[in-house]
Amino acid sequence: MTLIATATLLVLTAAAFWAGRRRAFVLASGATVRLHSRPAYHGALVALACVLPGLVLLPVAPRLALLAAAALGGLAWTRLTPALRARPAVETVVRVFFAGCSLIAIVATIGIVLSLVFEAGRFFERVPVSDFLFGLKWSPQMAIRADQVGSSGAFGAVPVFLGTLLITAIAMAVAVPVGLLSAIYMSDYASARARAGLKPMLEILAGIPTVVYGFFAALSVGPLIRALGERLGIPVASESALAAGLVMGVMIIPFVSSLSDDVINAVPQSLREGSLALGATPSETIRRVVLPAALPGIVAAVLLAVSRAIGETMIVVMAAGLAANLTVNPLAAVTTVTVQIVTLLVGDQEFDSAKTLSAFALGLLLFVVTLCLNVIALHVVRRYREQYD
Repeated sequence: MTLIATATLLVLTAAAFWAGRRRAFVLASGATVRLHSRPAYHGALVALACVLPGLVLLPVAPRLALLAAAALGGLAWTRLTPALRARPAVETVVRVFFAGCSLIAIVATIGIVLSLVFEAGRFFERVPVSDFLFGLKWSPQMAIRADQVGSSGAFGAVPVFLGTLLITAIAMAVAVPVGLLSAIYMSDYASARARAGLKPMLEILAGIPTVVYGFFAALSVGPLIRALGERLGIPVASESALAAGLVMGVMIIPFVSSLSDDVINAVPQSLREGSLALGATPSETIRRVVLPAALPGIVAAVLLAVSRAIGETMIVVMAAGLAANLTVNPLAAVTTVTVQIVTLLVGDQEFDSAKTLSAFALGLLLFVVTLCLNVIALHVVRRYREQYD
């Protein structure tokens, strides 16, 4: 019933627009006064009068919604006059709609932050903030009986965040050079035919599910690194940060490459031609003209890639493990913030225990770290733009 009513409402809206626009033409031909607004705005005003009440009433009373849409649309049609200020009315409705869309995003962000702050506050009532921020051991498993070892748990977040930074650094060490150099090649060196073939093939990587990358890391890259370590006499864990970071870097290459390629292509061709005319080589032009001009967009692409790496879960679970080790050795098993959040919230949980609430504390700290990275990147971009201009 709702589907039929929705389709009927769309038909009524289209008919209202046509009728309002047609009536505006008739009024313009028979009146001595010019129309204040173009006929399309008259049609849009009638269509809005038809569709808005219909959308409001449609979820609760489909038939009443259609009756209200037809009645109010007809009323708006009868009130059309040459002097009617249709354009300001339509633009006001559109402006309010856009403001509402922006408000939804803002309210959603505020709601997420408040939920994290509230639940993290409950966690910090049980665990001191200093122990969480500077603790060197992460073991949130709570014992069933008080006489068991570790019954109070250990909630030091340093090993978790250190593992996150380690895997992210390895991934960015792979993704940024490869993605940026491939973008430079496709934008300034490759022919149009080569670019048309290479860019879609490179962007296919972005469509591969992360679980497939996880299988690849666990079944191919991990054993390969372990075999190389055995040949060299270097101990390598069965699940290592290096395996997860390398595969994650391959996954992130399309993010850096595609965005950087679009930004580099947006640099005016006149800047390249001016540099070449002054005697600079193509490589010098790229280093001294193109890349500085495209730096804000490149920084944004790298920041997006960092956010993507920090938020990745599946590859880390399958290739790096769940052990929260305090180490910077890429050949050891580590874990990340997102993996621990998923682990803590899987299954039926009681949201009054420190173990479960620690996931919200990790989420809040991760949010703060990501926010700081964004602020730093915006500051760098703004400062460089001022210098470049």
